[in-house]
Amino acid sequence: MNASEIPHSLSSTMAEDPRRLLAEIEELGARLAEVRAGVARIIFGQQEVIDRTLVTLLAGGHVLLIGVPGLAKTRLVETLGAVLGLGEKRIQCTPDLMPADILGSEVLEESESGRRSFRFLPGPVFSQLLMADEINRASPRTQSALLQAMQEHRVSVAGHYHPLPQPFHVLATQNPLEQEGTYPLPEAQLDRFLMQIDVDYPDRDAERRMMIATTSADSAHARPVLSADDLLAAQRLVRRLPVGDAVVDGILDLVRRGRPDSSELEAVRRHVAWGPGPRASQALMLAARARAVLDGRLSPSLDDVLALAKPILKHRMALNFAARADGVTLDGIIDRLCEPLA
Repeated sequence: MNASEIPHSLSSTMAEDPRRLLAEIEELGARLAEVRAGVARIIFGQQEVIDRTLVTLLAGGHVLLIGVPGLAKTRLVETLGAVLGLGEKRIQCTPDLMPADILGSEVLEESESGRRSFRFLPGPVFSQLLMADEINRASPRTQSALLQAMQEHRVSVAGHYHPLPQPFHVLATQNPLEQEGTYPLPEAQLDRFLMQIDVDYPDRDAERRMMIATTSADSAHARPVLSADDLLAAQRLVRRLPVGDAVVDGILDLVRRGRPDSSELEAVRRHVAWGPGPRASQALMLAARARAVLDGRLSPSLDDVLALAKPILKHRMALNFAARADGVTLDGIIDRLCEPLA
């Protein structure tokens, strides 16, 4: 696409020079291609997971990764931290994990003169890329503390607010098999994640390459491609992308069609307990822009919206008992929602 093909948009004033914007997008697209290649050298057979995670980071959001153990979810976070130049930390969520174990706490110290004062000791949440492993094993109180930090980008300890580093992203994981001793995330807290990404098993060829590469004497190491400042600049650039009216209307139609009280689809009215809220529209708008930037395109299309519909809507909708009795799935419902846009 050249500068003369920039679509009219309700979301962008286009006061800036379109040629300059195009040049910035092309430059960022080239660097993001290096990022994708760098991550793919370490993570085998999960290109869609890598791309969706990068889209989420470019959009400034958080990711919920759903998959069985051993699918390189932890390795993905470590690799992204290295390639993007972000400080990363990991917490293992357990039922006895307390909010202070994540946020930090104040300790009473006494100086040589005998004067006592409190000093704040920051917890692991003070990182740029935080992995919360098996988040559904943490108690609701601990989940709430972490999710408040995700929403507000700051923590409150003993009545004092402490800002988190920028950028700040959480990549949380859930094991879909083990449900005993877990505390499923409430719907309002699931909405804090921009995407829910399902991590499947790699194909045979990818698993073969992974087996050989990870058991040899010379294993690949991730190299930094971007820095934290570069990622922040990329996130600002994503928000400057023009979005055509057709894409804006398509996002609104898609999201509003998924609400049972206002949908014209019988399947939605009959089988959906509650649908996506306005945050879903915001997430689709940002993620569609980020996906376009990742591909080096000047503006998003309806294809971007369709490709991102499931990971963005799936955790923002719930089926009722009638749907379970009829064998209806959320994937099938979302496919029906997307049909008018295809």
